[in-house]
Amino acid sequence: MPSPRMLKPKTKPKKSLRPPAPSRCRFCREKIFLIDYKDLATLQRLVSSQAKILSRKRTGNCAFHQHQTQIAVKRARFMAMMGYVA
Repeated sequence: MPSPRMLKPKTKPKKSLRPPAPSRCRFCREKIFLIDYKDLATLQRLVSSQAKILSRKRTGNCAFHQHQTQIAVKRARFMAMMGYVA
């Protein structure tokens, strides 16, 4: 006698009808082309509590704006507007 598991028909997982909307970069949504190193409020959100630059995965930035973020944070550190360490 076959076990009850063998009697159940195998079903495929249901696919979503609509593909998920791609999350867009915050700077792309606001149509900001360059990130200013003097805008410390924006830069503080892109840096961890230990003054490390957060990854694209954590911030949701696109590659272009992540590179702009990196340059802006380094300039702000060099100009002594931000610290190198917390």
